Amino acid sequence: MTRRPRRDLLAGLTVAIVALPLALGFGISSGMGAEAGLATAVVAGALAAVFGGSGLQVSGPTGAMTVVLVPIMAQHGASGVLTVGVLAGVLLIALALARAGKYMALVPASVVEGFTIGIACVIALQQVPAALGVPTPEGEKVVVVAWAAVLDFASRPQWWAVGIALAVAAIMLLGARRWPTVPFSLLAVVAATVAVAVADLPVARIGELPAGLPVPSLGFLDPAALTSLIAPAVAVAALAGLESLLSAAVADGMSVNHKHDPDRELFGQGLANLAAPLFGGVPATGAIARTAVNVRSGASSRLAALAHAGILAVIVYTAADLVARIPLAALAGVLLATAVRMVEVGSVRAMVRSTRGDAAVLVLTAIATLVLDLVQAVVLGLLVAGALALRAIARHVRLDTMPIHDDLPGDHTDQELALLAEHIVAYRLDGPLFFAAAHRFLLELSEVAHVSVVILRMSRVTTIDASGALVLGDAVARLRHRGITVYVSGLKDGHHRPLRALGVIQRLAEEGRVFATTPEAIAAAREHLHREGLVPAAARTPLA
Repeated sequence: MTRRPRRDLLAGLTVAIVALPLALGFGISSGMGAEAGLATAVVAGALAAVFGGSGLQVSGPTGAMTVVLVPIMAQHGASGVLTVGVLAGVLLIALALARAGKYMALVPASVVEGFTIGIACVIALQQVPAALGVPTPEGEKVVVVAWAAVLDFASRPQWWAVGIALAVAAIMLLGARRWPTVPFSLLAVVAATVAVAVADLPVARIGELPAGLPVPSLGFLDPAALTSLIAPAVAVAALAGLESLLSAAVADGMSVNHKHDPDRELFGQGLANLAAPLFGGVPATGAIARTAVNVRSGASSRLAALAHAGILAVIVYTAADLVARIPLAALAGVLLATAVRMVEVGSVRAMVRSTRGDAAVLVLTAIATLVLDLVQAVVLGLLVAGALALRAIARHVRLDTMPIHDDLPGDHTDQELALLAEHIVAYRLDGPLFFAAAHRFLLELSEVAHVSVVILRMSRVTTIDASGALVLGDAVARLRHRGITVYVSGLKDGHHRPLRALGVIQRLAEEGRVFATTPEAIAAAREHLHREGLVPAAARTPLA
């Protein structure tokens, strides 16, 4: 933090300017009020900066978390939201101690993209009442609430609010294209506030804010409601972990020689979410947009994110009266522009064009995020993506017939080779022998023509699970029932365990039909055919 303090402090100031309207807007969108958003940005931002696993991450209230908090606020009120934040903090610390951070990186890109699109749609719909200048209708489904707000606006139009929201959003989107380093969000909000004050326009404002952070308190905790809040807390913890690690990974990609510690990041986010509710804040996560601004502004250490929190704290204690005059429509415009900028059109287009499976997962996750809650959408996306991945892997499992001429030890005449080929067939298994591919393997192996010996070459099998082992045992039993002798070659050390545990390989091993190499198995098979009188004896070779 002492290497480049001037650059870090300047980056922190830039991020604070960008974060101020976002913190206010997300606090209001969650139902907890603008002061809750500011408290979150200050407390969670400072603790995550110090204890987190990324030196460039900026944490605070985010749109994704707001989407989760709205139904919790509707069902359990402010005390429920605060209690969920504390429980989520405990869960995140437990995940960090269990070293679960590395598993968060396994979420497919198609799920993340669909999740982001769905969140952007939800955030945009949440801003409809404020952008139209009407009171927010009651309800949990954002589509229903937005439609009710449109009907209310139709009966009593508030064009000033619409104009302010659209103007702020346009300034942010158009200005960022030309001058990406300029904080147009704050400039647009300030301009809108001044215009409303000068013209005395009849639009709703944020209203009175407390001058400072509240005294830490545990009075909101309700032991009787803890049981019903466990499921929401799990959802909040999962979202906080996923979004924070994704944001930290983005910061790594934008910087040089910087790599985050995922488990420490979960620990830092856990402490942040444990402390923020004590000051009236909402659950927090790493914020991708603010983290990107931090990196682009030249941040090189945790000092930048810590300075961002400190500057916002100064605003909380010194400028509460000015913040209270900001029109709600201006904040709605900020969040509408944020929702638009969340969707990377180029990335989505590339994902849709890549494979049909990725496109299906992306669309399904986006729709589920809009219709269901966020955790259900992610789980559904993971299940579908996992099923498609298993299907693709299973298709790559091959059972190929291999010629035995190259592997046959010793010198043989063409007549003898032809005779051996009539009685011996060798199959090479490629890929994983697991539950998704085992049934097809059984069908293919069961169609073996009338031969005397089958050699299963398993050196290229990558993995075997219990289902694959059972199917292999079933295939061997079927071949033996037809009077076909089975030899196995090239079995890897790690594959012996499931085969032995399920009794698949014992009988073959006892009969001396399991070999390390294919030439050894072929030599043994030839000796077997000679004893059966099916082929003439050959001259002994060293290998034989």
